[in-house]
Amino acid sequence: MSGLSHYALFVGLRYSFSRKRSRFTGLIASISMLGMVLGVATLITVLSVMNGFAAELRGRILSLVPHGYVQSADGPLSEWSALAERLRNQAGVVGVAPFIDDQVILAGPRQLRGARLTAIDPAQEAQVSWVGNALLGGDMAELLAEPFSIVLGSALAAALEVGPGDTVEVTLPRLTITPLGTFPRSKRLTVSGLFRVNAQPDSQQAYVSLPTGQRLLALGEAVDGLQVATRDLMAAPEILADLALALPDSLVVTNWTQTQGSLFRAVRMEKLMVGLLLLSVVAVAAFNIVSTLVMSVAEKRRDIAVLRTLGARASGIVAIFVAHGLGLALFGIALGALLGVVLSWQIAAVTATLENWLGVKLFDPAVYFISELPARLMWGDVAAVVLAALALSLLATLYPAWRASRIAPAEVLRYE
Repeated sequence: MSGLSHYALFVGLRYSFSRKRSRFTGLIASISMLGMVLGVATLITVLSVMNGFAAELRGRILSLVPHGYVQSADGPLSEWSALAERLRNQAGVVGVAPFIDDQVILAGPRQLRGARLTAIDPAQEAQVSWVGNALLGGDMAELLAEPFSIVLGSALAAALEVGPGDTVEVTLPRLTITPLGTFPRSKRLTVSGLFRVNAQPDSQQAYVSLPTGQRLLALGEAVDGLQVATRDLMAAPEILADLALALPDSLVVTNWTQTQGSLFRAVRMEKLMVGLLLLSVVAVAAFNIVSTLVMSVAEKRRDIAVLRTLGARASGIVAIFVAHGLGLALFGIALGALLGVVLSWQIAAVTATLENWLGVKLFDPAVYFISELPARLMWGDVAAVVLAALALSLLATLYPAWRASRIAPAEVLRYE
């Protein structure tokens, strides 16, 4: 601003933190700064918590989801071994594993549940998924050692009221034709293990060995497709797009953003909307500065008149009150940003303390799949919040500062 000089900055900051203001003006200024502190701190903390939830979703759900799939547009893949070897030699691909996937109904002693049944080769599955690391006991290799065995998600097993060593009956979306009529195909399987990732797959996912799946679904040696792991999750869409160009048109290549992307897009949209709503708290605090400056202009009319008489320009008066308003805002923003960063780092300890004081469990792992509030502080979010608060504060100072510059010194000093 052209009128901003050393005297404007000095006088403006002196007005901001002077003890000679009226009590009412000082109270309004304190409320404005407190509102800014709470708004900025809340916004930074909430954005960090939402980043934490997104990271939890990505880490837990995508730990079981391959980076991409290669399937045939014409149905099951019969000559898949050669294709798997070709994919392993492609740039950026670090793992390939066959799979069969279908929706089934699982029946325990007293309960029925719908589930997603995936047939895998345990040895090759380790290249594309971390499900083996999520087992509560045993080894995925037991699926091959014991024919017609199954590994269930822990929540799914609890719903079916079964555990390792028990049996469940799987009903498949296939029909068996006999002389007595047509019946749905079903088979009794032995539960060999349970897995837990503390996310949605725990309640709907089940695994069998590839030979078992081929026999259950009468696919012979064919599979539904190949799972692909790339060197980097975020680079998977680009790597798989290049891979699709090198494969025949009869093969369909999809990546995790197409199968799971809607979930993460919803999380990003929710973060944006919550951020905009909470930014309104900062906006209210910023525009409280208008009230502070309007009263300050009324109090400082004589000072303004004297400065104008001494040769201060209108732009200098504007600069004084812009500096006055931004001085208040900067103090609140800095304190709010510091508080928000500290809360983001210590939110788990804060919630644990609240749970101890209140005697309740705020986040029951059986309901929320988490035991504490996750948070992931991103400095880009902190910078965005600070810049947005500064921009709103600057806008709030312009009108009162302009009104101060319009005060005519002759009219004020006439009655002095």
